[in-house]
Amino acid sequence: MKLFPLHILPNDTKIDFMRWRHAAMVVTLLLFIGSIALIATKGFNYALDFTGGTLIEARFERQVDVEDVRAKLEANGFEGAQVQSFGGNTDLLIRLAPQGEHAPGTGNSASDQRTAAAVVKAISLDDNKATIQRNEFVGPQVGKDLAMNGLYATLFMLVGFLIYIAFRFEWKFAITASIVALFDLLVTVAYISAIGREFDLTVLAGLLSVMGFAINDIIVVFDRVRENFRSLRVEPLEVLNRSINQTLSRTVITAVMFFLSALALYLYGGTSMEGLAETHMVGAVIVVLSSILVAVPMLTIGALRVTKQDLLPKAKDIEALERRP
Repeated sequence: MKLFPLHILPNDTKIDFMRWRHAAMVVTLLLFIGSIALIATKGFNYALDFTGGTLIEARFERQVDVEDVRAKLEANGFEGAQVQSFGGNTDLLIRLAPQGEHAPGTGNSASDQRTAAAVVKAISLDDNKATIQRNEFVGPQVGKDLAMNGLYATLFMLVGFLIYIAFRFEWKFAITASIVALFDLLVTVAYISAIGREFDLTVLAGLLSVMGFAINDIIVVFDRVRENFRSLRVEPLEVLNRSINQTLSRTVITAVMFFLSALALYLYGGTSMEGLAETHMVGAVIVVLSSILVAVPMLTIGALRVTKQDLLPKAKDIEALERRP
């Protein structure tokens, strides 16, 4: 019995994806170059996580709505303020862009005190007063360290994926998967840059999640490619076509579920989660398209071209299988 939600697409599609492989490669190359150009020319709208600023911990007498506090700060000139609750809805953590007389990399206690007083005045209500529990200036060096750590995390993931896939599958698969995952990441980053979305730690976390989702999706398709090369007696292009079609339903279902969960977070998670959710939604669309139209067709190009000989079980694999009970 088939359940409709689990079959968005039929399991026996016969779409000739390989027919479009050259056009797909051209579009991919143009997107890759365009994304690099966009990022290089426009840059990012870095949030306080990376630029530094004033950090204020406020406590209210009773519960308060985070969105109301953020709106009050905006109305009083504190644009781009980041507000989040912790330890209950009476305690809020407020991050503001550098205020007043702060020099790069330094703090100014007098300016901090004036900023804190202005914040208290802006967010306090007659029947729900706010008090400052902590007030400090976070220098841009902290933001620089966070940015470098994010870059290291991305490189670490790419290298880890490369090693794992090369060990688990074949080096051509490893290189192709890493290139496609990097492409997915780059296009998603270019989208963030193009719309001017604040680049904060939640967006960075979303980008790393998109990379993991991309690699997972690509590995599923590549595993089917390997199985079909070993079992089917047809031309390589037909093997690749069948592999995409056989995993198409699963690929689309996974992407749709990923997208819907991100959409729910975007709609109901509050402003602080919008960057993460939007990154996931855009990444889901890019990943599903690249897994179908880019990853497998790359296995037909130049040094990355796979053959039946590449994917036949190695002698040690056969010996291991024979030793199994």
